[in-house]
Amino acid sequence: MALQEEFEQQGVWLFKYRGTLPVLILLIGMGIYAYAALHPELFLIQDPEIKNYFLLFCVAISLFGQYIRAYTVGHTPKNTSGRNTGKQLADTLNTTGIYSTVRHPLYVGNFFMWLGPALLTENTWFIVAFVLFYWVYYERIMFAEEQFLRRKFGDVYTSWAEKTPAFIPSFKNFVKPKLSFSWKKVLKKEKNGFAAIFIIFCAFDVIAEFLKGTRDFNIYLIVAAAISIVLYLILKALKKSSLLKLKEDR
Repeated sequence: MALQEEFEQQGVWLFKYRGTLPVLILLIGMGIYAYAALHPELFLIQDPEIKNYFLLFCVAISLFGQYIRAYTVGHTPKNTSGRNTGKQLADTLNTTGIYSTVRHPLYVGNFFMWLGPALLTENTWFIVAFVLFYWVYYERIMFAEEQFLRRKFGDVYTSWAEKTPAFIPSFKNFVKPKLSFSWKKVLKKEKNGFAAIFIIFCAFDVIAEFLKGTRDFNIYLIVAAAISIVLYLILKALKKSSLLKLKEDR
């Protein structure tokens, strides 16, 4: 099998599990963080005050990734840029808004969302391994997606792809989004990611404190995680209600 077909097959398979396989890396990171909590000398940052600021920085990195995803999803039409895992979907080709600056904005957002917890470990080797894993993992997925789009949209796709970078944004050719921003779409599609950010950071802190036996939990993370869970449950309950019903669903 030629590498082109092999990469595409790998990408299609990874696409189906792109929301679950990275969890394995997260669990490894959590284990590294817990081990370092038992051996504090392994942490790069020793000053408690600086450590608190660094935690905020890591959370901000993840929230920045969530913002990229929210901005992307909020400006896109139905059956594009979603969390579908069964198969590729693209009724139309997105080429305006954030898609005029980068071809895979959702994966850019994912990178920053996962980068936050990776940085929190303060383990240089793990952070480097995470970046390499993400590169190889999502490179295959992006390749498979682009093969699908190339076949479906032909020259329209290749013309757009030639002037739009794959992963590192370029704003010189920015085009205003065709569709207005939809908060309803964001609340329906991105509630999982927002809740996951605070739950993950809270889990890092709680597990480390339990292992140390200090029980000096970060109350702000616990409150933020609790609020995000409540919001998730509310939005989940309202998902099919008229309050969050989108025009294209009517």
